[in-house]
Amino acid sequence: MAASVKLSDTIISEAKIMSKAVNRSVAGQIEHWARIGRLAEENPDLTYEFIKNILIAQQEAQSGKLEPYILKAIKRKR
Repeated sequence: MAASVKLSDTIISEAKIMSKAVNRSVAGQIEHWARIGRLAEENPDLTYEFIKNILIAQQEAQSGKLEPYILKAIKRKR
């Protein structure tokens, strides 16, 4: 559902710059910031890097780009 939202000129200007740098539309950049912000508010203990890596992993999983994780035995000192 599309909706019109009033945003400050500063936010729009910053979104234009970032959107060109990361090859997104201005609306796509603002949606990205909103998604990251929502996830950060819902999970204040997680860092930005961790949230970003979770989103990347979700996209990899949806694309079928998964690699099995092999648990390696831990050698104990005697």
